[in-house]
Amino acid sequence: MSTDFEKLAARAAPAIFVVLWSTGFVATKYVLHNSEPLTYLAIRMAIVVALLVVVVAIARPPWPDRSGIGHSVVAGLLVHGFYLGGTAVAIAHSIPAGLSALIPGLQPILTSTLANRWLGERVTPLQWTGLLLGLAGVVLILHGRPMSGDAGWGWLASGVSLISITLGTLYQRRFCGGIDWRTGNLVQYIAVLIFFGVASAIFETRVVHWTSEFVLAVIWLAVVLSIGSIGLLYWLIRRSAATSVASLFYLVPAVTAAMAYVLFGERLDVIAIVGMTACAAAVFLVNRRA
Repeated sequence: MSTDFEKLAARAAPAIFVVLWSTGFVATKYVLHNSEPLTYLAIRMAIVVALLVVVVAIARPPWPDRSGIGHSVVAGLLVHGFYLGGTAVAIAHSIPAGLSALIPGLQPILTSTLANRWLGERVTPLQWTGLLLGLAGVVLILHGRPMSGDAGWGWLASGVSLISITLGTLYQRRFCGGIDWRTGNLVQYIAVLIFFGVASAIFETRVVHWTSEFVLAVIWLAVVLSIGSIGLLYWLIRRSAATSVASLFYLVPAVTAAMAYVLFGERLDVIAIVGMTACAAAVFLVNRRA
C-alpha cells in the first residue's frame, strides 16, 4: 500500500508544484497593494522562520556541518533572496504579470545549457526539441500582452530573477542534496530574513497596511509557497535531473494565465491555448526517457 501511495505521490508531485508555484504571482499582486516589496518579503520570511523553528524543535533533524550551512546560505540567497526579491521589485515597478510569467518560461533553456556543462547531465536532441517547443509555447501565451515597465529597475530585477532561480536550482542539486530539508531550509530562510530585513531598512519606508487581503496573501505565500512548494521543488530536484525539473516551469505561464483569466479577467484566446498545449508537449518530451 505504501509503495502504491509513493508512486501516486511521485506522479502527482510535478502537477501540484506547478499549481502552487503559479499562485505565487497572483498572491504577490495582492500583497503589493499594501506593502513595499522588500518589506513584505521580510515579513514573509519571519513567518516561515518561526514555523520552521517549531518543526525543527519537534522533529530534531540533523543539522548540516559548517560546509553545509555555507552551501545552504548561498542556495537560499539565490532561490529565495534574489529570485523572490527580483520578482516582487519587478511587479512593484509596474512590470506586467505577463513578463513575470515569462521569467520561469525562459529558465529551462538556461538551466539545460548550464546543467550540460556544470553537472555533466546529457541533454538529448529530443529534450532540446522539447525545450525549444516550450519556449515557443511561452511566447504564444504572452503574445499581445503589455511588456513595458515604468523603469529600468523593473527590467533589471526581472533579469536578476531569471538568473538567480536558474543558478539556485543547479546549486541546490549539486551541493545541498544530502542536507535534511528541515534544517537546510531553516538555515536558508534565516539568511534570507536577514537579507530582506537589512535591504528593506536601507531602501524602503517599511509602511504596511494590515488589511485582510494582505494578511491572507502573506500567510498563503509563507506557508504554501515558501514551505510547501519549495519543499516540493527540492524533493523533485533530488529525484530528477535538473533539465527535467526545470521543464516544469514551462507550465507556470500557462497556469498563471488561466488564473489571471478567472481572477482578473485577463485575455485567454485561441493562440494562448495553443501555447499552453505546446508547453504541455514540451514537458512530455523533456521528461521522456531516452
